[in-house]
Amino acid sequence: MDLNRETLLRLYTTMSTIRNFEERGIPETGQRAMSASVHSSAGQEAVPTGICAHLTDDDYIGSTHRGHGHCIAKGVDPKTMMAELFGRSTGNNKGKGGSMHIADMSKGMLGTNGVVAASVPLAVGAGLTSKLKNLGRVAVAFFGDGGANQGVLHESMNLASVWKLPVIFCCENNGYAESTPVEYALSTANVSDRAAGYDMPGINVDGMDVFAVYDAAGQAVARARAGEGPSLLECRTYRFYGHTVFDNPLSYRTKEEEDHWRARDPLKLFREAVLPLGEITQEELDQIDQEAAQLMEDAIKFADESPLPNQEEIYDDVYVSYPTELLKRGTNMEI
Repeated sequence: MDLNRETLLRLYTTMSTIRNFEERGIPETGQRAMSASVHSSAGQEAVPTGICAHLTDDDYIGSTHRGHGHCIAKGVDPKTMMAELFGRSTGNNKGKGGSMHIADMSKGMLGTNGVVAASVPLAVGAGLTSKLKNLGRVAVAFFGDGGANQGVLHESMNLASVWKLPVIFCCENNGYAESTPVEYALSTANVSDRAAGYDMPGINVDGMDVFAVYDAAGQAVARARAGEGPSLLECRTYRFYGHTVFDNPLSYRTKEEEDHWRARDPLKLFREAVLPLGEITQEELDQIDQEAAQLMEDAIKFADESPLPNQEEIYDDVYVSYPTELLKRGTNMEI
Protein backbone atom coordinates (compact mmCIF):
# COMPACT_ATOMS: atom_id res chain seq x y z
CA MET A 1 0.00 0.00 0.00
CA ASP A 2 1.90 2.99 -1.31
CA LEU A 3 -0.33 5.78 0.04
CA ASN A 4 0.65 8.52 2.43
CA ARG A 5 -1.11 9.22 5.68
CA GLU A 6 -3.01 12.23 4.34
CA THR A 7 -4.46 10.26 1.44
CA LEU A 8 -5.47 7.37 3.69
CA LEU A 9 -7.32 9.69 6.06
CA ARG A 10 -9.02 11.42 3.14
CA LEU A 11 -10.23 8.13 1.71
CA TYR A 12 -11.68 7.01 5.02
CA THR A 13 -13.27 10.41 5.70
CA THR A 14 -15.05 10.32 2.35
CA MET A 15 -16.37 6.80 2.89
CA SER A 16 -17.51 7.57 6.43
CA THR A 17 -19.26 10.74 5.30
CA ILE A 18 -21.13 8.85 2.59
CA ARG A 19 -22.15 6.08 4.99
CA ASN A 20 -23.40 8.54 7.59
CA PHE A 21 -25.32 10.56 5.01
CA GLU A 22 -27.10 7.47 3.74
CA GLU A 23 -27.88 5.88 7.09
CA ARG A 24 -28.78 9.06 8.95
CA GLY A 25 -30.10 11.41 6.31
CA ILE A 26 -32.26 9.18 4.11
CA PRO A 27 -34.67 8.06 6.88
CA GLU A 28 -35.26 11.73 7.71
CA THR A 29 -36.84 12.37 4.30
CA GLY A 30 -39.80 10.14 5.07
CA GLN A 31 -40.33 11.82 8.42
CA ARG A 32 -40.73 15.14 6.60
CA ALA A 33 -43.23 13.86 4.04
CA MET A 34 -40.48 13.96 1.41
CA SER A 35 -40.94 10.27 0.71
CA ALA A 36 -40.16 10.20 -2.99
CA SER A 37 -37.94 7.33 -4.14
CA VAL A 38 -34.54 7.72 -2.51
CA HIS A 39 -31.78 5.25 -3.31
CA SER A 40 -29.13 4.42 -0.73
CA SER A 41 -25.54 3.76 -1.81
CA ALA A 42 -24.50 2.40 1.59
CA GLY A 43 -22.08 -0.45 0.92
CA GLN A 44 -20.82 1.06 -2.32
CA GLU A 45 -18.69 3.81 -0.75
CA ALA A 46 -15.35 2.51 -2.01
CA VAL A 47 -16.21 3.07 -5.67
CA PRO A 48 -16.82 6.84 -5.82
CA THR A 49 -14.22 7.40 -3.11
CA GLY A 50 -11.44 5.57 -4.95
CA ILE A 51 -12.26 7.17 -8.28
CA CYS A 52 -12.95 10.76 -7.28
CA ALA A 53 -9.77 10.86 -5.18
CA HIS A 54 -7.95 11.30 -8.52
CA LEU A 55 -10.19 14.14 -9.71
CA THR A 56 -10.25 17.89 -9.15
CA ASP A 57 -13.15 20.32 -9.14
CA ASP A 58 -12.41 20.97 -12.81
CA ASP A 59 -13.03 17.34 -13.77
CA TYR A 60 -16.55 16.07 -14.40
CA ILE A 61 -18.73 13.21 -13.27
CA GLY A 62 -22.13 12.07 -14.48
CA SER A 63 -24.10 10.21 -11.83
CA THR A 64 -27.07 7.87 -11.40
CA HIS A 65 -30.28 7.62 -9.39
CA ARG A 66 -28.08 6.19 -6.59
CA GLY A 67 -25.80 9.20 -6.59
CA HIS A 68 -25.36 10.62 -3.07
CA GLY A 69 -21.98 8.93 -2.74
CA HIS A 70 -20.83 10.34 -6.06
CA CYS A 71 -21.80 13.84 -4.95
CA ILE A 72 -19.99 13.63 -1.63
CA ALA A 73 -16.88 12.05 -3.14
CA LYS A 74 -16.78 14.89 -5.71
CA GLY A 75 -16.90 17.48 -2.94
CA VAL A 76 -20.54 18.54 -2.88
CA ASP A 77 -21.59 19.94 0.52
CA PRO A 78 -23.71 17.41 2.50
CA LYS A 79 -25.63 20.31 4.07
CA THR A 80 -26.94 21.61 0.75
CA MET A 81 -27.55 18.02 -0.35
CA MET A 82 -29.68 17.40 2.72
CA ALA A 83 -31.59 20.61 2.05
CA GLU A 84 -32.22 19.39 -1.50
CA LEU A 85 -33.60 16.09 -0.19
CA PHE A 86 -35.89 18.06 2.12
CA GLY A 87 -37.09 20.24 -0.77
CA ARG A 88 -35.64 23.46 0.68
CA SER A 89 -34.56 26.57 -1.17
CA THR A 90 -30.98 26.25 0.13
CA GLY A 91 -30.56 22.94 -1.66
CA ASN A 92 -28.18 22.53 -4.57
CA ASN A 93 -31.08 22.90 -6.97
CA LYS A 94 -33.23 25.11 -4.74
CA GLY A 95 -35.27 22.14 -3.59
CA LYS A 96 -36.63 21.42 -7.05
CA GLY A 97 -34.49 18.44 -7.95
CA GLY A 98 -34.52 16.19 -4.94
CA SER A 99 -32.35 13.13 -4.47
CA MET A 100 -32.24 12.09 -8.12
CA HIS A 101 -31.37 15.50 -9.56
CA ILE A 102 -28.57 16.96 -7.45
CA ALA A 103 -26.08 18.98 -9.50
CA ASP A 104 -23.21 21.27 -8.58
CA MET A 105 -21.29 22.64 -11.53
CA SER A 106 -18.74 24.31 -9.23
CA LYS A 107 -17.59 20.79 -8.34
CA GLY A 108 -17.89 19.32 -11.82
CA MET A 109 -20.94 17.37 -10.68
CA LEU A 110 -23.14 17.17 -13.78
CA GLY A 111 -26.01 15.75 -11.79
CA THR A 112 -27.55 12.64 -10.34
CA ASN A 113 -30.06 11.27 -12.80
CA GLY A 114 -33.34 9.44 -12.44
CA VAL A 115 -33.15 7.94 -15.95
CA VAL A 116 -31.01 4.81 -16.24
CA ALA A 117 -27.65 5.57 -17.97
CA ALA A 118 -28.87 9.04 -18.99
CA SER A 119 -25.87 10.83 -17.52
CA VAL A 120 -23.42 8.79 -19.58
CA PRO A 121 -23.69 10.96 -22.74
CA LEU A 122 -23.46 14.06 -20.55
CA ALA A 123 -20.07 12.91 -19.29
CA VAL A 124 -19.01 12.08 -22.85
CA GLY A 125 -20.02 15.58 -23.93
CA ALA A 126 -17.93 17.02 -21.12
CA GLY A 127 -15.03 14.87 -22.25
CA LEU A 128 -15.45 16.16 -25.81
CA THR A 129 -15.40 19.74 -24.54
CA SER A 130 -12.20 19.05 -22.65
CA LYS A 131 -10.52 17.59 -25.73
CA LEU A 132 -11.65 20.28 -28.17
CA LYS A 133 -10.62 23.08 -25.82
CA ASN A 134 -7.48 21.29 -24.63
CA LEU A 135 -8.53 21.66 -20.99
CA GLY A 136 -6.78 18.55 -19.71
CA ARG A 137 -9.89 17.47 -17.81
CA VAL A 138 -11.40 14.01 -17.55
CA ALA A 139 -15.00 12.89 -17.17
CA VAL A 140 -16.34 9.86 -15.33
CA ALA A 141 -19.64 8.30 -16.38
CA PHE A 142 -21.14 6.23 -13.56
CA PHE A 143 -23.79 3.61 -14.33
CA GLY A 144 -25.07 0.40 -12.79
CA ASP A 145 -25.32 -3.15 -14.06
CA GLY A 146 -28.87 -2.34 -15.17
CA GLY A 147 -27.55 0.58 -17.18
CA ALA A 148 -24.98 -1.71 -18.81
CA ASN A 149 -27.64 -2.86 -21.26
CA GLN A 150 -28.88 0.58 -22.29
CA GLY A 151 -28.25 1.54 -25.89
CA VAL A 152 -27.10 5.04 -25.03
CA LEU A 153 -24.17 3.56 -23.08
CA HIS A 154 -22.95 1.59 -26.07
CA GLU A 155 -23.33 4.54 -28.41
CA SER A 156 -21.38 6.66 -25.94
CA MET A 157 -18.60 4.12 -25.54
CA ASN A 158 -18.25 3.76 -29.28
CA LEU A 159 -18.08 7.52 -29.83
CA ALA A 160 -15.63 8.04 -26.96
CA SER A 161 -13.35 5.40 -28.41
CA VAL A 162 -13.55 6.71 -31.99
CA TRP A 163 -12.62 10.21 -30.82
CA LYS A 164 -10.29 9.05 -28.00
CA LEU A 165 -12.10 11.13 -25.43
CA PRO A 166 -10.85 11.43 -21.81
CA VAL A 167 -13.74 9.45 -20.32
CA ILE A 168 -13.84 6.69 -17.72
CA PHE A 169 -16.94 4.53 -17.91
CA CYS A 170 -17.52 3.14 -14.42
CA CYS A 171 -20.01 0.34 -13.90
CA GLU A 172 -21.03 -0.03 -10.26
CA ASN A 173 -22.13 -3.65 -10.50
CA ASN A 174 -24.04 -4.25 -7.28
CA GLY A 175 -25.56 -7.47 -8.56
CA TYR A 176 -29.11 -6.31 -9.13
CA ALA A 177 -31.04 -4.06 -11.48
CA GLU A 178 -33.77 -3.35 -8.95
CA SER A 179 -34.58 -7.03 -8.27
CA THR A 180 -33.18 -8.59 -11.45
CA PRO A 181 -29.92 -10.52 -10.85
CA VAL A 182 -27.12 -9.41 -13.15
CA GLU A 183 -26.56 -13.00 -14.31
CA TYR A 184 -30.07 -13.06 -15.75
CA ALA A 185 -29.66 -10.00 -17.95
CA LEU A 186 -25.96 -9.92 -18.91
CA SER A 187 -24.76 -11.70 -22.06
CA THR A 188 -21.13 -11.85 -20.90
CA ALA A 189 -19.48 -13.00 -17.70
CA ASN A 190 -18.48 -9.43 -16.89
CA VAL A 191 -19.58 -5.99 -18.00
CA SER A 192 -15.90 -5.18 -18.50
CA ASP A 193 -15.68 -7.91 -21.16
CA ARG A 194 -17.59 -5.61 -23.49
CA ALA A 195 -14.73 -3.11 -23.55
CA ALA A 196 -12.96 -5.17 -26.22
CA GLY A 197 -15.77 -4.39 -28.65
CA TYR A 198 -14.94 -0.70 -28.32
CA ASP A 199 -11.16 -1.04 -28.37
CA MET A 200 -10.65 0.23 -24.84
CA PRO A 201 -9.23 -1.37 -21.69
CA GLY A 202 -11.76 -3.28 -19.59
CA ILE A 203 -10.86 -3.71 -15.93
CA ASN A 204 -12.76 -5.75 -13.32
CA VAL A 205 -12.16 -4.54 -9.76
CA ASP A 206 -13.20 -5.50 -6.24
CA GLY A 207 -15.54 -2.59 -5.57
CA MET A 208 -15.55 -3.21 -1.82
CA ASP A 209 -11.81 -2.53 -1.64
CA VAL A 210 -11.12 1.20 -1.87
CA PHE A 211 -7.43 0.56 -2.53
CA ALA A 212 -8.17 -1.68 -5.53
CA VAL A 213 -10.53 0.95 -6.93
CA TYR A 214 -8.05 3.74 -6.24
CA ASP A 215 -5.27 1.90 -8.09
CA ALA A 216 -7.37 0.96 -11.13
CA ALA A 217 -8.92 4.42 -11.34
CA GLY A 218 -5.51 6.05 -11.14
CA GLN A 219 -4.38 4.16 -14.22
CA ALA A 220 -7.56 4.97 -16.14
CA VAL A 221 -7.43 8.67 -15.24
CA ALA A 222 -3.76 8.90 -16.18
CA ARG A 223 -4.50 7.24 -19.51
CA ALA A 224 -7.33 9.68 -20.19
CA ARG A 225 -5.26 12.74 -19.28
CA ALA A 226 -2.48 11.53 -21.57
CA GLY A 227 -4.86 11.56 -24.53
CA GLU A 228 -4.98 7.79 -24.87
CA GLY A 229 -8.75 7.55 -24.73
CA PRO A 230 -11.44 5.96 -22.58
CA SER A 231 -11.49 2.98 -20.24
CA LEU A 232 -14.24 0.77 -18.86
CA LEU A 233 -13.96 0.09 -15.15
CA GLU A 234 -16.31 -2.48 -13.60
CA CYS A 235 -16.47 -2.39 -9.81
CA ARG A 236 -18.12 -5.38 -8.15
CA THR A 237 -19.94 -3.96 -5.16
CA TYR A 238 -23.13 -4.38 -3.14
CA ARG A 239 -25.86 -2.15 -1.83
CA PHE A 240 -26.64 -2.94 1.78
CA TYR A 241 -30.26 -1.83 1.56
CA GLY A 242 -33.12 -2.12 -0.89
CA HIS A 243 -33.37 -0.56 -4.31
CA THR A 244 -35.33 2.30 -2.72
CA VAL A 245 -36.61 3.06 0.76
CA PHE A 246 -39.79 1.16 -0.17
CA ASP A 247 -38.04 -2.04 -1.24
CA ASN A 248 -37.56 -5.24 0.78
CA PRO A 249 -34.38 -6.82 -0.64
CA LEU A 250 -35.03 -10.13 1.12
CA SER A 251 -37.84 -10.68 -1.34
CA TYR A 252 -35.23 -11.42 -4.01
CA ARG A 253 -31.92 -12.08 -2.23
CA THR A 254 -31.00 -14.23 0.75
CA LYS A 255 -29.91 -13.34 4.26
CA GLU A 256 -26.77 -15.44 3.71
CA GLU A 257 -25.86 -13.37 0.67
CA GLU A 258 -26.35 -10.13 2.56
CA ASP A 259 -24.25 -11.39 5.47
CA HIS A 260 -21.45 -12.35 3.07
CA TRP A 261 -21.27 -8.89 1.56
CA ARG A 262 -21.71 -7.04 4.85
CA ALA A 263 -18.68 -8.92 6.14
CA ARG A 264 -16.82 -7.16 3.33
CA ASP A 265 -17.95 -3.68 4.37
CA PRO A 266 -15.58 -1.16 2.68
CA LEU A 267 -14.99 0.73 5.93
CA LYS A 268 -14.26 -2.52 7.77
CA LEU A 269 -11.83 -3.67 5.07
CA PHE A 270 -10.09 -0.30 5.23
CA ARG A 271 -9.56 -0.63 8.97
CA GLU A 272 -8.29 -4.19 8.64
CA ALA A 273 -5.76 -3.12 6.02
CA VAL A 274 -4.57 0.13 7.59
CA LEU A 275 -4.54 -0.28 11.35
CA PRO A 276 -1.84 -3.02 11.40
CA LEU A 277 0.53 -0.61 9.63
CA GLY A 278 0.61 1.61 12.71
CA GLU A 279 0.53 4.98 10.95
CA ILE A 280 -3.14 5.58 11.77
CA THR A 281 -4.84 4.63 15.02
CA GLN A 282 -8.28 3.24 15.72
CA GLU A 283 -9.01 6.35 17.77
CA GLU A 284 -8.35 8.56 14.76
CA LEU A 285 -10.74 6.59 12.59
CA ASP A 286 -13.35 6.58 15.36
CA GLN A 287 -12.99 10.36 15.56
CA ILE A 288 -13.60 10.64 11.82
CA ASP A 289 -16.79 8.60 12.22
CA GLN A 290 -17.94 10.84 15.06
CA GLU A 291 -17.28 13.99 13.04
CA ALA A 292 -19.16 12.56 10.06
CA ALA A 293 -22.10 11.73 12.32
CA GLN A 294 -22.10 15.27 13.72
CA LEU A 295 -21.92 16.69 10.20
CA MET A 296 -25.17 14.89 9.43
CA GLU A 297 -26.84 16.35 12.52
CA ASP A 298 -25.68 19.80 11.41
CA ALA A 299 -26.93 19.12 7.88
CA ILE A 300 -30.36 18.04 9.12
CA LYS A 301 -30.60 21.14 11.33
CA PHE A 302 -29.53 23.37 8.42
CA ALA A 303 -32.11 21.79 6.14
CA ASP A 304 -34.91 22.00 8.69
CA GLU A 305 -34.21 25.66 9.34
CA SER A 306 -34.08 26.50 5.62
CA PRO A 307 -37.17 27.93 3.93
CA LEU A 308 -39.26 26.19 1.33
CA PRO A 309 -39.03 27.62 -2.21
CA ASN A 310 -41.30 30.56 -3.01
CA GLN A 311 -44.24 29.67 -5.24
CA GLU A 312 -43.37 32.63 -7.43
CA GLU A 313 -40.11 30.88 -8.36
CA ILE A 314 -41.70 27.65 -9.52
CA TYR A 315 -40.60 28.14 -13.14
CA ASP A 316 -37.22 29.71 -12.38
CA ASP A 317 -34.25 27.65 -13.60
CA VAL A 318 -36.61 25.19 -15.29
CA TYR A 319 -36.66 26.58 -18.82
CA VAL A 320 -33.75 28.36 -20.44
CA SER A 321 -34.43 31.83 -21.85
CA TYR A 322 -31.83 32.30 -24.55
CA PRO A 323 -31.01 35.86 -25.61
CA THR A 324 -32.97 36.96 -28.68
CA GLU A 325 -29.83 37.50 -30.74
CA LEU A 326 -28.84 33.86 -30.21
CA LEU A 327 -32.25 32.56 -31.19
CA LYS A 328 -32.06 34.50 -34.46
CA ARG A 329 -28.95 32.54 -35.40
CA GLY A 330 -30.98 29.33 -35.51
CA THR A 331 -28.89 26.19 -35.80
CA ASN A 332 -25.67 28.22 -35.84
CA MET A 333 -26.19 29.83 -32.44
CA GLU A 334 -23.34 29.61 -29.99
CA ILE A 335 -24.32 29.06 -26.37
